[in-house]
Amino acid sequence: MEKSPAAGRFAPTALMLGNLVTGCSVLAPAGMLPELATGLEVSIYAAGLLITFGAVALCIGSPLTAWLTSRIERRTLLATTLAVLAFGNLASAFAPDYASLLVIRLVMLAIGALYTPQAAGTAALIVPAERRGSTIAYIFLGWSLAAAVGLPLITIIASRYGWRAAYGGIGALGCISLLLLLLRLPAGLKGAPVDLKTWAAVGRSRTILLLLAITMLQMSGQFVVFTYMGPLLNKLTGAGADAIGMVFALYGVCGLLGVVIATRIVDTSGPYRTSLLFTCLLLAGITGWALGAGSLVLMTGAVATCGLGFASTNSMQQVRLVAAAPPLASATVALNTSVLYIGQAVGSAIGGLLFAHGFLHTLGFVAVGFVVLALILVVLTRPRSTAAATA
Repeated sequence: MEKSPAAGRFAPTALMLGNLVTGCSVLAPAGMLPELATGLEVSIYAAGLLITFGAVALCIGSPLTAWLTSRIERRTLLATTLAVLAFGNLASAFAPDYASLLVIRLVMLAIGALYTPQAAGTAALIVPAERRGSTIAYIFLGWSLAAAVGLPLITIIASRYGWRAAYGGIGALGCISLLLLLLRLPAGLKGAPVDLKTWAAVGRSRTILLLLAITMLQMSGQFVVFTYMGPLLNKLTGAGADAIGMVFALYGVCGLLGVVIATRIVDTSGPYRTSLLFTCLLLAGITGWALGAGSLVLMTGAVATCGLGFASTNSMQQVRLVAAAPPLASATVALNTSVLYIGQAVGSAIGGLLFAHGFLHTLGFVAVGFVVLALILVVLTRPRSTAAATA
């Protein structure tokens, strides 16, 4: 990567807020499945497919767009991506039917797939190497805020004013984030171009491939449950919209707390140990959900524990990939985002099928299986020496 100019003041915060918009855009349907189903006259399962098909568009779009746009100056690229997300959400608010909403979502997310990996790669350009890990983790706070603040607000707004108002709110937030990015992110930032040799080098690295597999398994496990968490809480415990909104808020607040803790300890404990800690917390939360299904108190406690791990594990994956092969960061971060969305697609598809067939308790145990496999791979990627633990 080229040496970057000094970062503009609040540039990391501008990048983080862009992730907030991206996270809300991706996760929004999960917070308003009943309203979407009613308003569009489809089943909850069909409404959930907005997440599944959106994740497919994201997983294809992330590496493809990273390759096609790697030579474009970063502020221009990120601003264009945010503009598409903002106007895509505004257009969603006026979608006349399910098919139109799905098409808008697929186009919006295929381009929006650029934002998260490019924001992480840009962070590596605007801060010194010793602060890279904590800055990348900070930028991923945007996803935590999307769950902590965005999803509960989406649930509340949709239940009171309709799903169109919720999409309109996300679009307005996107416009504000776009303006801040243009004002605060320095111009002239460029990373190393991504070419076919870069992809070949990634494919030859056993460590990188294992790290990518960890991301996919972690996300698959989470989205088996997360996609249908609202309807599951309603069917298993009788929770209403306000209670479900509070559970989403707790999930997001704990996710925010988890990332803050990870940001504080990663530069001293190392990405591997930090990743191991939060993957264990994720597993504990998913297991608690599976065993406590039917009890609102137990399921809420499990959601809180799971929340501590959901965003921090992904931010640590980004840090580990950048540290494992800094010259390949543009490609590996894009691929990590792609397999993250593959995990979302796989998990939400499996969760949707189980939900549609009434296997409500089974969802949790299937999710546990995915996260157990992820934990095994985390252990297998343990650095060979203490000195390497910071890599």
